[in-house]
Amino acid sequence: MKKRTPDTVNWLVRLIKWFYPGVGLKRWVSLALLGLFLLLAGATHFLSALRLISSFDWIILLAGLLLLIVSVVKIIGLIIDSLSPSKKARYEIADILYHRHVLSKGPRLVVIGGGSGQSVLLQGLKEYTSNITAIVTVADSGGSSGRLRDTFDILPPGDIRNCLVALADVEPLLRDLFQYRFSKDIPELGGHSFGNLFLTVLVQITGDFEKAIKAASEVLAIRGRVLPSTFEKVSLLAEYEDGSRVRGEAEIPKAGKRIKRVFLDPDSPKGCDEAVESIREADLVFLGPGSLYTSIIPNLLVPEITEALISTKAPRIYVCNVMTQKGETDGYSVYDHLKAIVDHTRKGIVSHCVVNTTTIPQEVLDKYAEEGAYSVPIGDVARIEEDLGVKMILGNVVDIGEVIRHNPHKIFNIVKEIFDL
Repeated sequence: MKKRTPDTVNWLVRLIKWFYPGVGLKRWVSLALLGLFLLLAGATHFLSALRLISSFDWIILLAGLLLLIVSVVKIIGLIIDSLSPSKKARYEIADILYHRHVLSKGPRLVVIGGGSGQSVLLQGLKEYTSNITAIVTVADSGGSSGRLRDTFDILPPGDIRNCLVALADVEPLLRDLFQYRFSKDIPELGGHSFGNLFLTVLVQITGDFEKAIKAASEVLAIRGRVLPSTFEKVSLLAEYEDGSRVRGEAEIPKAGKRIKRVFLDPDSPKGCDEAVESIREADLVFLGPGSLYTSIIPNLLVPEITEALISTKAPRIYVCNVMTQKGETDGYSVYDHLKAIVDHTRKGIVSHCVVNTTTIPQEVLDKYAEEGAYSVPIGDVARIEEDLGVKMILGNVVDIGEVIRHNPHKIFNIVKEIFDL
């Protein structure tokens, strides 16, 4: 007789556990078997008689089918209730199946950037596909991220946390927990977000930032993945048109001078392999929206990221900011935004540019003007296409309230039609 292997024994033990007292599974399995028996009995009686189905046959078949459906629903509900603390989980099973199976067949999208603009875009795009890769800059030096970076010698977690939360497929309470920020009045913890601290602790436990991101992705059940453009610890520097320089992403806008160029230290860091591969295999790549010099361009200063963008067959779409940013893009037009990207990389890095054409109410513009931000003019479309080789996509792509935000659904629907996704 063949000896049972440990794997076989373990499998049998796990199978028996399903039928332990108190689990609540035996009754529904028994009911399912009874329903199956009645279905088979009714079908057998009908076939053996070789006649039209009788009322008795109908009763047996319907009773068997009803018992089978009820028992299967109860078994599924029991499993869902055991795996999820949410009482709503069993009613969301259709959504879960849709997200896991339908969205997994969606287009492969890559979103490159950082800051709140990238998060807003990701939050909408995840409704169309789970094949999303967010590539995030790691040059952040301000706020909670900067303090944790300096204290623990890790990559800044802030932009990565925002992208994880944007792609999360969990209860709102857990998303709110990751975004919770401690009051500045609390010693040591003041100004830190829980999500930043969580990622920092994961780095200490796993000993690796990449593993920490993957662990947090599992906790938040994200649709897609979040990757840094590089795992090297880099600093962002800016050189202004007057020749002066400043170090640190958070310090760059404070000078109030026109930026000539930004660059990384150390220069030419190695790109994240998975990020590079995701660009090469993408169906569509978005750059932005977000701070031009401190969120978008820093990713493009990683040579392998730029090379992947040049070599990919996917459209590379820059989502241009609607408003200028004080200290970074004062007085910039759409042409100036694109020219800055080309000057830091090379022509061909961007194939298309999405620009909003919706008229912004004057009262909203006045509020932005108080903060030194103004509407970005479209300018000469023909010049953009001729000089920079970028095709323009014009349309209503924003929502206007007290603040102006890009609407990811409007953006995706426009590009979906153009590129037949």
